[in-house]
Amino acid sequence: MMLELFGTPGCRFTADLRDDLEFDGRDFVDHDVDADPDALARMLDLTDGQRTVPVLVEDGRVVQIGVGGRGCAV
Repeated sequence: MMLELFGTPGCRFTADLRDDLEFDGRDFVDHDVDADPDALARMLDLTDGQRTVPVLVEDGRVVQIGVGGRGCAV
């Protein structure tokens, strides 16, 4: 299973989800969509253009956008 987190350094919801994943001992690839235009393009493709982070992707499929119904716009 491949787990990916798309987010931004300034988004507290990205930080919350990252902390949860790390606490649970889950391995994941962390993508900073502010610094990596390719990651942003891939995230937008996966979410059909939705510009809210964090986005959690498992095996190429979006499983979560935001945290508790909240997120940050990019």
